[in-house]
Amino acid sequence: MDTKELYREILNEHNINPNHKKDLEGSTISLNGVNPSCGDNITLNLKVSDGIITDGSFTGSGCAISQASVDMMLDLVIGKTEKEAVELSENFMQMIKGSATEQQIESLDEAASLQDISKMPARVKCAVLGWRTMKECFDKNKDSAPGTNPECCPSH
Repeated sequence: MDTKELYREILNEHNINPNHKKDLEGSTISLNGVNPSCGDNITLNLKVSDGIITDGSFTGSGCAISQASVDMMLDLVIGKTEKEAVELSENFMQMIKGSATEQQIESLDEAASLQDISKMPARVKCAVLGWRTMKECFDKNKDSAPGTNPECCPSH
């Protein structure tokens, strides 16, 4: 099996049988992310305790790339600190731009299977939707008092 075929299988598996596509009771952070160019729409839910992402999920709909990418992202960030999750997000963005180091790509585990998306500009927004949503959520929560940001507020 060649590498591209393996990457297709990883993508298909995360799209058809996502580990994290479900409601998440007790989430502490929730944010809706939309890709208006193709209609991808997700709600990212995270449980964060003492700066550690202890659980996460997403709901919504979209293409195989957006759904698989956010599922792979959650596999990676659960158990990590917010800082580590943002660093992984930055590594993913660098990979999509074609400027990531080999070490940055390796840090992405299965999400590295989306590396060739950089050659398909129309699909880049699909691949980065979950990652961008997570980073925006952490950024917005840093800039506002808890419970005061209607775009990305702690869940109740």
